[in-house]
Formats: sequence, C-alpha cells, structure tokens
Amino acid sequence: MYEKFGQFIDGKWQQSADKGTYEVINPATEEVIGKASKATPKDVDEALKSAEKGLIVWKKTAPWQRSYILRKIADKMREKQDVLAKWMTLEVGKPFAEAKGEVGGAADIFEWNAEETKRIYGQTVESRFPDTRVHVYYQPVGVVAALSPWNFPLVLSSRKISTALAAGCSVIIKPDVITPGTVMELVDICRECGVPPGVVNLLSGDPPSIASQLIASDIVKKISITGSSRVGKLILKQAADKVQRVTMELSGHSPFIVFDDADIKKAADMAVASKFRNNGQVCISPNRFYIQESKKDEFVNLFVEKTKKLKIGNGMDPDVQLGPITTKKRLNEIEDLVETTKKEGAKVLLGGKRPSGFNKGYFYEPTIFDDVKDNFTIMKIEPFGPLVPMLSFKSFDEVVERANNHELGLASYICTNSMERAHKASELMETGTVAVNTPVVAIAEAPFGGIKQAGYGREGGSMAIKDYLNVKYTHLGLKG
Repeated sequence: MYEKFGQFIDGKWQQSADKGTYEVINPATEEVIGKASKATPKDVDEALKSAEKGLIVWKKTAPWQRSYILRKIADKMREKQDVLAKWMTLEVGKPFAEAKGEVGGAADIFEWNAEETKRIYGQTVESRFPDTRVHVYYQPVGVVAALSPWNFPLVLSSRKISTALAAGCSVIIKPDVITPGTVMELVDICRECGVPPGVVNLLSGDPPSIASQLIASDIVKKISITGSSRVGKLILKQAADKVQRVTMELSGHSPFIVFDDADIKKAADMAVASKFRNNGQVCISPNRFYIQESKKDEFVNLFVEKTKKLKIGNGMDPDVQLGPITTKKRLNEIEDLVETTKKEGAKVLLGGKRPSGFNKGYFYEPTIFDDVKDNFTIMKIEPFGPLVPMLSFKSFDEVVERANNHELGLASYICTNSMERAHKASELMETGTVAVNTPVVAIAEAPFGGIKQAGYGREGGSMAIKDYLNVKYTHLGLKG
C-alpha cells in the first residue's frame, strides 16, 4: 500500500537513499498492512535543502494565492474522505465513521487557515515624533519541522501543515511510524492541489533520529510537536541550543466534573462520547471522573449501562464503536495499569480484561473503576486507553482544588445547569481548554493547547498563525 509514496522531497515521491523500509501493522488483525519507506540521514539533509528552497518561493507567493491553494486542499480532502478514513482505520484502528469525522475536522482546519492567510494584519502605531511613523508587520518565521503523533494523524498533521502554509512558511512533516500512510495521502493531496516543490516535505521513518537531525539544523526555525510530556521536554532542551521557536501540545489528564444540578442523562452521554473516542487514546480524554455525592450512584449506573452497549471490533465493521488499542506496547501498558489500580484497592465495575472472541487484535474492554482515591497511580499518569476511575466530591471548592492538583493542564469537562457554577468553574480550571455541557473541545476556529506541563502555544483559532510569524517593527523617518 505504501509503494506509490515514500519520502516526499522537492515535490516528488522517492525511495529512501538505501531503499530501507519498515513494516506497518493493522492493530485489529495484527497483519502487516505494508512496508513504508524509512528515511536515512541523507534523506533528512535533502528534505532540509528542499524546504529551504521552497521557503524562498512560498514566502513570496501572494496571500490570496496561498489561500486559494489551501482551500483547494480542503475541498480535495472532503472529496477523498473515504480514502483518508480507510487509511486511519487500517493504521490506527479507529472506527471508519469516526475516521470520516476526523477527515471532516482536518478539512475544516485547512479551510480556516485558507481564510487566516488573508488576515495577517500589521499595525500602525501613532508616533511620538511628528516626522516619523511606526509600523508593525509580520513575516514568515522560516522552515518548520512538524512532528505529528499517531492517534489523530490527519487532524494533527493538518493543524501544523496548514498553519505553516498560511503564514508563508515551508514545512517538513514527520508522521509517526504507526500512521505514515494517512499523512502521505494528505501530502499527496497538497502536491495535487498545486503546492510548489519544496514547500511541503515528508520524512517517514525513525522518529527520534529524524527529529534530532531536523532540530540540530540551522535551517529549521520553528518546531511544532504534539506528543508526550517526556518527549516534549527532550525536544525543548535540544531546541534551546538553536533558540528555535517551539509550539508544544503534550500529555493531558483531564478532570470530568458532574455537579448535582446537572442533567445526568446528558452528562453520561457526554462522558461516553468524550471518553471512548479513539478508545481513550486522546490527549484530551477525560481521565478523572468527579461526581457530586448525591448523584454519583445514578451517574455511575447510567454510565456503566451505556458503556455495556458499545460494540468492540474491527473499525471497518460499520456497527463497531470501539476499535483496538493501536499498539501491542500500549495494550500491555493498559493491562499493567489495570492490575496496579486493582492492587491499590479499586473495585472493577465493568471490563478489566481483553474481550473474549478475538484471536487477533489488540482489543481491550472499556474498564470502569470505583473506590478510587486521589493518590492512586491511575490518577497521576495518563492512562491513554478506555479506563475510567470514578470518584465523588462534596463541595464546589473541594472539587476545584482536587481537579487542579495535577501537573498537566490541557483540558477539563464540567456538567452543570447553573450558569454561576459554569462560569466560576471554567474560570478556575487550570487548563488551556474547558468544555461545559459538551464533549467537543478541539475545533478549527478556537485556540487549542495546554498550560503547566501540558505544553504551550496554541493551534487553531486566530492565535495559531502568530506562532509561525516573526514580528517586525520599523521606525520610519519621513526625511532622509
């Protein structure tokens, strides 16, 4: 399946310098989907030179022309929705309907940035001197290294590529080895829609070595990474040597708070939708459930009942809502965390094991725990899977304090029918994003990102493009 692609450098698909490849596994069947190209250091050098040349062309391309190409890419993505969705289902394991939804969201991001391209506004500041003028304007930061993970390969790559292109930057995208095909298809759409050679480049292969070589280069002026906090810190240390600009969206451990005045049925629906999207392998997945005491039993019983109805299986089956865990390593880590949680004293209300009837595939049952305490391991480390710890709370101040008692601050969820509680809680949450009475967090038109050790910088909304631009101020004397 990967033969028509490879490394994308200077507007062309090509094999790696040594023709090396690696196997990509379908997590639902454990079968090899195909062999993807594996980049060498020579390929990385070629991609850097290509991006450097592409930058010269692209930063001089008129904003309206850049906008036209980005909009064309968005339209082509929608046209090829089924093709892109199939790649994701095969590589990630997510249900096909969910993958199609991701394509729609990714196309929206390209469309949004097509419009932002035409709205890079400068500023004229009133000068204190009668014979001078003060002008502020923006210029592309330069070549961007975009490091994208596997869990949302299309949306996360689209955020990075489209924002870089909107700002007038060239970009080198490095997809994860788990999901190269999805991103290759996207890059081929960019080629098809008229992005000039060298403006978008793709390197497929070993993430640490490719990333290190990109960051070590004087050509790269900005890095955008979505990944774990551990990896983000390593990249940040390396980027410091070159004083490269970095946008980081890292790990999350989101609290989900249900107040006693909430619509419990709606809250349960919201919890199921947000928790089991991509089988919990989501940085903004709710991982700590705090339910007000008087409503805890009602909420937990309803949540268990709704979770039982979710069908597990191959994402290509239209009736499936829960696909496999994406990698065997991740499956093993989830199993270990379940055992640890049980040993620490939690009670399993549902799941806690691999489902019966599957001879192949990295499947795991959605697992709900009760009798969980704040100091349990599962309350500290990101589960990144379908694991749900249930806790109770007494008062508003108590739950806010407990929810904020974490080093990660990416997202939080609040369920309440009180406008006062909604406003106060959302203002007090130490997270970059808050969802009140909705499971939807990441949308193209809003700034997305975290605080504390969940990262910094924003993707989406009108703020994102500023991270790809240098600010220049000119003090202009009218007389020479």
